[in-house]
Amino acid sequence: QLRPVESGGGLVQPGKSLKLSCVPSGFTLDFFTVTWFRQAPGKEREPVSCISINGGTSFYSNSAKGRFTIERDDAKNTVWLQMNSLKSEDTAVYFCAAFHTTVLARCEMNPREFNAWGRGTQVTVSS
Repeated sequence: QLRPVESGGGLVQPGKSLKLSCVPSGFTLDFFTVTWFRQAPGKEREPVSCISINGGTSFYSNSAKGRFTIERDDAKNTVWLQMNSLKSEDTAVYFCAAFHTTVLARCEMNPREFNAWGRGTQVTVSS
């Protein structure tokens, strides 16, 4: 079963930073575009950021722009989400999802396209 594994979540104060990691279990990231989603209590799952196979294309949600950075290193089989200047509204469970494609520059933000999901890591931003 293809399953990304997230880590790096925790409790932080507003304004601080966290770096989430996504490491696939059972597969390598070659030819997988990776997207971070998040889901806050009582809300729908929303895309946060995606990165293409070749790392050359990335997108961010409006709430993530300027504060979050997504990176990948296929040699380490890892995708990271660096989150800076965290706000209370960033509190959510963050999920990593992978989508197999041969389009090198494709970046996917539609959750319906993904069939490999992690179990999530909790991020809580509170003073």
